[in-house]
Amino acid sequence: MARKQKPTRRRFGAIRQYRSGRWTASYHDPSGKLHRSPDTFGTKSDAAVWLSQIEADITRGDWLDPDAGAVNFEEYALRWIEERGVRPTTDELYRRLLRLHILPTFGHRDVDEITPPRVRTWRTERLAATGATTVAKSYRLLKAIMQTAVDDELIRRNPCRIPGAGKEDADERPTATVEQVDALADAMGPRWRLMVYFGAYGPMRPEEQAPLRRPDISLEPLAARITEAAPELTTGRRVVGDPKSAAGKRTVYLPAFLYIEVKRHLEWFAEEGPEGLLFVGERGAPFRRSTFGRKWRKARTKVGLPDNFRFYDLRHTGHTLSTQSGATLKDTMVRAGQSTAKAALIYQHSDDERQQEVADGIDAKVRDARQKTQAKAKEKETRAS
Repeated sequence: MARKQKPTRRRFGAIRQYRSGRWTASYHDPSGKLHRSPDTFGTKSDAAVWLSQIEADITRGDWLDPDAGAVNFEEYALRWIEERGVRPTTDELYRRLLRLHILPTFGHRDVDEITPPRVRTWRTERLAATGATTVAKSYRLLKAIMQTAVDDELIRRNPCRIPGAGKEDADERPTATVEQVDALADAMGPRWRLMVYFGAYGPMRPEEQAPLRRPDISLEPLAARITEAAPELTTGRRVVGDPKSAAGKRTVYLPAFLYIEVKRHLEWFAEEGPEGLLFVGERGAPFRRSTFGRKWRKARTKVGLPDNFRFYDLRHTGHTLSTQSGATLKDTMVRAGQSTAKAALIYQHSDDERQQEVADGIDAKVRDARQKTQAKAKEKETRAS
């Protein structure tokens, strides 16, 4: 058996041979800490090449402490969420994706143990177990966390390198007709019908409707002022804060045919008092997603809309009618409260006067559609008689 040799003196690092005949290498980092090669080498030359690569990384400033990534992924991921300062609904989504789809596979590992092959295997297993949209969201979250680990110099490269893995190929959302929107409003009942119309012809998100109060509604001109959003978490707690985007704070001019609907709702169903909530339940409490959801599903079934038609899809009806009424992309995005840095430059010149014109255009379209429906009904009655 070969004798263990003393370390070879070098300008950078040291190399020595074990009694087994294998070679090892060691070096001191810029702080003076000693590091040994994670594996042994078959030849002295291989050990020397490894040391040369380490020395070059230190010289270029590319060297990473090999022990830096020895951080538990679950602890790092949870701290990552806390440091993001995201909205409550986003925080809830991230934690759910972690708990259900990411931590069961990676929670017990260190950050530097998450490798590209392990990520590929995890994604394949997730695709076999759940929907592609959920997997895409989970992959994007994992990739974002690991990119921060790269920025924190815990790892050298992001292990999430699957092209297109974070892209969601969502189906085109369905759109309701004017007749179907009216039928949904009727099926929801007098107390909730205005929410349907606000969702379609606002178009307002349910979390934007939840905090609306009497002072936010104007009859002359007919409009709703959106200044807050109150999304409901799965715990049932509503979190009142700013709208989804900067453009979410807006005045929504409503089509004139809704005048009587808004006036009656204020008189009959809105909470009493000058600051009363616009939408409350039969007992005067703010509406809950669970209760409203049951009513919505029953109404949707009664009208004959598909099971995947969500309350949010009413916004697509509003978008379609706005476009058909002559609204530009600028007008439509302002009306819906949609915003990105790029979009803000596109629609920033859509002023209140133009928004009123859009509302008038929707009014004309709905009235025309209703007249056609009534005409068809009368024609059927005439034929039957």
